[in-house]
Amino acid sequence: MDDHIRQTEELFSAARTEFKHLEFYYFHNCVYDFVWKNNRRRHAERFPTWDILRKFNADYRLIIVGDATMSPYEVLQPGGSVEYNNEEPGAVWLRRLVDRFPKFAWLNPEPEGVWEYRQSIGVIRQIMQNRMYSVTLQGLERAMRELSK
Repeated sequence: MDDHIRQTEELFSAARTEFKHLEFYYFHNCVYDFVWKNNRRRHAERFPTWDILRKFNADYRLIIVGDATMSPYEVLQPGGSVEYNNEEPGAVWLRRLVDRFPKFAWLNPEPEGVWEYRQSIGVIRQIMQNRMYSVTLQGLERAMRELSK
């Protein structure tokens, strides 16, 4: 995601003016049992993902922003996180989020033309029920239509 930081910051800046209530959290590669609010303090100030699942009701819209580009084991295997030894695979956490928040979308800043060549993107698209959208005007419009259904 390093190549997409500026674009993602602009997206969040614009989103703040459009949403009545916006909460955002960071994660590395895939969502596991912890997320964080401040990327520089990610090891010191983590929030359990379970707390997010409990805190926000199903009326909230879930928007995940990430390039979904990683080794497939990071999504599919316990211990797949490159930062710590996660007990449950990222895929389990993504399914929990999708089950909790029926209105969801994954925004991917990678060009859509490369998605088919990245195995992890295919795995995540399947988990996300094909609700992955490019960070383009057309992709964002499609995502917002999905979220407003």
